[in-house]
Amino acid sequence: IPSRSVITRRAPFKPWPVMSYQPVVPLGGLVGWSFLNRTLDTQTTAFNSGAQITRDTEYFEKNIASIETAEQLVSDRRLLRVALGAFGLDDDLNSRALIQQVLEGGTQETGALATKMADDRYRDLADAFGFGNLGGRRTAKAGFGAEITAQFRRVQFEVAVGNQDESLRLAMDAQRNFGDIAKQTGSDEVRWLKIMGNPPLRKLFETALGLPDNFGQIDLDKQVEVFSERASRQLGLGDLTQLSESDVQDAIIERFLLRDQVKGFAAQSSASVALTLLQNAPRLF
Repeated sequence: IPSRSVITRRAPFKPWPVMSYQPVVPLGGLVGWSFLNRTLDTQTTAFNSGAQITRDTEYFEKNIASIETAEQLVSDRRLLRVALGAFGLDDDLNSRALIQQVLEGGTQETGALATKMADDRYRDLADAFGFGNLGGRRTAKAGFGAEITAQFRRVQFEVAVGNQDESLRLAMDAQRNFGDIAKQTGSDEVRWLKIMGNPPLRKLFETALGLPDNFGQIDLDKQVEVFSERASRQLGLGDLTQLSESDVQDAIIERFLLRDQVKGFAAQSSASVALTLLQNAPRLF
């Protein structure tokens, strides 16, 4: 069961080096989402052929098998950039000591740092590389390099999309992760805790379900209860294993994008009203 610790890190979705190809996202919301999906194959092919992506992924696949320790990994900035980028943890590229601790501690020992982090992506990173777990490092496993670089390409394309439209990035991230949540072993409470431990997924569900910005401040057990009740009532989502179904995924993303647009319109209207009041207010000086 994911840790309920309050250890936190920086907010997600900060870009790293500019790529040679930038995704085309002419509109936001459902129209933008539809366009992005129609052009996804063409755009990702162009993005993945960029010089930076090509150099980094080729280097990673060529050299990762020789990495035997977490210290070696964090000491190679090019390898670390791909490793972190594959999990959306690009912001931690300069946090070598932290990442080394996360990797060395694994996820199986009681008190392991990765299990104390509020963001479950650290746990996923530690599990993927295996340095601190009983099975040992996975870096020399056949296909490991290709597995990580494939995920890296997908996540970095999402980052590039998010540089233009954050909501579309959230939708892409959710679409990529829904299946893994559905396959999560244990109860639905465990699955909700996994969602709550993933900042992008959490934000998407909070918006889709109309939850307030301060919702994360209440008791965790109450949060699970509210998430579950609202998902069942508003989305007909009585069991999170349904997240593996494409029609369920589409319904959640559609609801998220619609509510997000409504929030955006409301914010713009409020700002417009405030500006009008200020412009028409009597001058005091």
